[in-house]
Amino acid sequence: MDFAADRPIYMQIIEDFKRRMIRGELKTGDKIPSQREYAQMVRVNPNTVQRAYREMENMGLVETLRGQGTFVRVEEEMLMAMKKEMAEEIAERFVREMKDLGFDYEDIKMLVEKFLHKGGQSND
Repeated sequence: MDFAADRPIYMQIIEDFKRRMIRGELKTGDKIPSQREYAQMVRVNPNTVQRAYREMENMGLVETLRGQGTFVRVEEEMLMAMKKEMAEEIAERFVREMKDLGFDYEDIKMLVEKFLHKGGQSND
C-alpha cells in the first residue's frame, strides 16, 4: 500500500478498509489481519495500525474479540452512509482541483457530462 504524505497514515488505513467494505471485499463477520500482521504487510509502525484499528472500532466498523481477533461488523445502512460520504469527498476534491485549474462550474459540468456519455472511459 502506498501512502500519501498529505494525510496521516492511520487515516489512510481506515479509508482503505472502508473502500474494501464498500466494494464488498470485506463483509460482516470477516476476520481482518492482526495489528502486527497488518503492520508487517503494509510496512508501517504497529502503533499506527493500532490507532487505525482502535478508530475503526470506535466507528463501529470492526469488533475485537479477545483471543479470537478483529472482525468486520459493518451494517448495510452504515455501508450506504460511508459510500455517500466517500463519494461527496471525491466530488468535492475534484471540483476544487478543477477550479484551481481555472475551470468554472459550467466547464466542469460539460466535462463530466462528456465523460459520462462516453461510458466513463477515457481516450487512453
